[in-house]
Amino acid sequence: MHNLDTLLSGLRAAGEHTRLRILTLCSRGELSVSELVQILGQSQPRVSRHLKLMVEAGLLERLPEGAQVYFRISDQDSSSSLAHALITLIPETDTLLIRDMSRLNQVRDSRAKKAQDYFQQVAHSWNSIRALHVPEQQLDARLLDVIGDQSIGDLLDIGTGTGRVLEILSDRISHGIGVDLNSGMLAIARSNIEQAGLAHIHVRKGDMYQLPMDDACTDLAILNLVLHYSDNPIDVILEASRVLRTHGRLIIVDFAAHTEEYLRNDYKHFRLGFSDDEILNCFEAAGLTASLDTQQLVGDPLTVKIWHAQKQSNIASINPSNTVAEKRSP
Repeated sequence: MHNLDTLLSGLRAAGEHTRLRILTLCSRGELSVSELVQILGQSQPRVSRHLKLMVEAGLLERLPEGAQVYFRISDQDSSSSLAHALITLIPETDTLLIRDMSRLNQVRDSRAKKAQDYFQQVAHSWNSIRALHVPEQQLDARLLDVIGDQSIGDLLDIGTGTGRVLEILSDRISHGIGVDLNSGMLAIARSNIEQAGLAHIHVRKGDMYQLPMDDACTDLAILNLVLHYSDNPIDVILEASRVLRTHGRLIIVDFAAHTEEYLRNDYKHFRLGFSDDEILNCFEAAGLTASLDTQQLVGDPLTVKIWHAQKQSNIASINPSNTVAEKRSP
């Protein structure tokens, strides 16, 4: 709910022709400064000044991603509702806005081309790994069964890759964020999300060991075929637990322990899968109550497992001196 100062600050920040155009463009998805310069036909300093004012007023959110910075409508309830209310008042027949939307489509086409070019570079290794386990559609179906039919609320996809998990769960969530360190993968995910018209989902650059998220901010966190890249899985699970709300769930999809040693060198897998005991011990150390209903999908030669757990309390229950190393399976 707005207080008077917040409302006036937002109205002042938006009360300029170019800023209303920027607000409308950013309501369609995340845009960088250079992309907004291209669309608006204005200088970078001028566009940056407009963006700074709207970020300070809470209308826009600033999302750094390497050398780039993206902007989108703020997630804060009061600021977001004001931004969307203002956008609904802008006539869609405005000649300048029609031109802006045309240029926005050109930017999206360019993004899609760059994302496709990057994916072509990694497609061989991507397809090679998928051939070692069950088909992707089968895995998706089992993941949906584990999650269930209930509405999720806020979803965090850690190591989102192409954003596939965000897309298949898009109709069950109110808001979704995908985090990944790889800018190329983020470009693919962002393009896929835009093409699907999923305005309630976005991606950002971030490390699975230090998520760019507040404590207790999400209802479901997923690590989908990501944990085997970690040299310290317990730290990843502790960090995922940190961002879960009370009764929030963590789902880990990964390989059962295996002996395919070449995956370390050829595909940079740090861990050759996980035993049930190792994952369940990590859950316990992170203050999560594990479900005993672990799912298994047998492939050749890799078996995929789905482990899931729930956070019962946001009270810190983790003993920093209690390491999982003693509990880990060989």
